[in-house]
Amino acid sequence: MKVKSFGLIFAVILIALFLSGCGCFMQKMAGEKPAPPAGPAAAVAPEVKPEIPVSAPAAPGTAAAIAVPMLADVNFDFDKYNIRPGDAEILKKDFDWIKANPGQKARIEGNCDERGTVEYNLVLGQKRADSVKSYLMNLGADGKLLETVSYGKEKPLDPGHNEAAWAKNRRAHFTPLK
Repeated sequence: MKVKSFGLIFAVILIALFLSGCGCFMQKMAGEKPAPPAGPAAAVAPEVKPEIPVSAPAAPGTAAAIAVPMLADVNFDFDKYNIRPGDAEILKKDFDWIKANPGQKARIEGNCDERGTVEYNLVLGQKRADSVKSYLMNLGADGKLLETVSYGKEKPLDPGHNEAAWAKNRRAHFTPLK
């Protein structure tokens, strides 16, 4: 009798572990809705604005953020992390700043729009940040001075719920560090 009970408990645990790894199960558990199909969305050119100088307090155990220079965000297409030609030009200008500030560390923050699960967007945001870092390293930037982080859909630039807002939120953002 104990062997059958153990086998049943083991089977239940395995099924629970299997389902917990399934994004659709976690999505339903979190009460989130799946991403709508991409469809023919109107091409929205995100507005590129120079950063406004600000300073942020340092979190314990992390490097302090310093005044933000003229580093521009780059944006991404829906569900993609490849660098588009127009954004490559922006990154080349960002690289000019990196060259002009040798030894300056920077954080590349990967962001997504609100569609999709938290887990999926964290992975996609990391791929976006890593893609930007790789591009800059191919231009000659020191990878040791560039750290990456993903915020997924947790830090939207635009709180709207439409394609224009989503296009702004699918981005990689730079934060120079001390």
